[in-house]
Amino acid sequence: MKPLPLVTQASMWTDSGSVSRFSDGLEAVVDFEDWLTGAVFEPLRDPETFRRFFLEAGAITWPNGADIAPEVLHERAGASSAASLARATDAASRRR
Repeated sequence: MKPLPLVTQASMWTDSGSVSRFSDGLEAVVDFEDWLTGAVFEPLRDPETFRRFFLEAGAITWPNGADIAPEVLHERAGASSAASLARATDAASRRR
């Protein structure tokens, strides 16, 4: 069984996104926008509140108790990374 990828580093990228690095080496911009709904996550729409995140047990967590599981972040990061690679590849092929 593959080990669970954990977030090892994260930094604020946008008002609702971070650059996240994982224990398996994946690094990508992760947009949290569609997760910021409901009683626990709604306060994170405020950039000052969002920027207070920290890492706990490999997850991105906030002081109000909100967190995003590392496997969910990894899945989103992988999709983001793949989409970025596809756009870059497409742009490079059009220049040829």
